[in-house]
Amino acid sequence: MRAHPSQQPDSHPAMHLLPESDVIRMAHSKSSHRWLREHFDDEYVKRAQRDGYRSRAVYKLEEIQHRDRVLKKGMTVIDLGAAPGSWAQYAVQLVGKQGRVIALDILPMEPLPGVRFITGDFREQEVFDNLLNAIGNNPVDLVLSDMAPNITGMNAVDQPRAMYLTELAVELADKVLGPGGTVVVKAFHGQGFDDLVRDLRTRFKRVSVRKPKASRPRSREVYVVASH
Repeated sequence: MRAHPSQQPDSHPAMHLLPESDVIRMAHSKSSHRWLREHFDDEYVKRAQRDGYRSRAVYKLEEIQHRDRVLKKGMTVIDLGAAPGSWAQYAVQLVGKQGRVIALDILPMEPLPGVRFITGDFREQEVFDNLLNAIGNNPVDLVLSDMAPNITGMNAVDQPRAMYLTELAVELADKVLGPGGTVVVKAFHGQGFDDLVRDLRTRFKRVSVRKPKASRPRSREVYVVASH
C-alpha cells in the first residue's frame, strides 16, 4: 500500500497469526527468541486465534471503538496498511451491509467478505484513482491507519520513517474525509509527535491520543483519533 518497508512486529500487518514454521525461521537472535516466546504466550494472539481474527491488532481497534465510537452502521471506511486484515474484519462487522470497507496495502491480503481490497501504494496516481473509484460519490466517514515502518533499532532512522507514514495517512484523510469524518492513525512518541498533535488540533475539532492495552507496553506506539 506504500513504497516503504513493511510493518514492525507489533504493528497490524506483520503481527498476523503466522504459521509456526514461518515464525521459527525468524529466530536468529536473542531478540527474535524473546519475540517468539512473547508471541506464543501473548493473550491477544490466543484471543485472536479463538475469535477467528487474522491479527492480535484487532483488539487495539476494538478498545478505540469502545472509547471513541469511531465505527457506526452505514459508514464508508478506508483501512490503510490493512494486511493481513483484522481491522477490516472488525470494521465490516460494525458498518453492516449498508456500509463499505475499502482496504489498501502494498502487501497481498486474502479476500474478506464485504471488503474491497486494493493492492498498491496510494501515492501512485493509478492506485489513488482506483481508491477514488471505489469510494465513488459517497463521502468517507473514517480513515484507519496502522501503518508502521520496519524497525531498525536506530531511533534517528525509525522515528522519521514512522512520522512520514503518519503524515501520509493524515494527508489522505484530508483529501477524502467528508464532513464530520474521523481519522485514526498510528504514531510513535518521539521527535515530531508533539508537533503532529498540535497541528491536528488546529484542523480537527476533537483530537485524542490512545494507548490500547493490546499495544505492547514497551512500544512507543499510540493512536491519534482526530474528528471534524
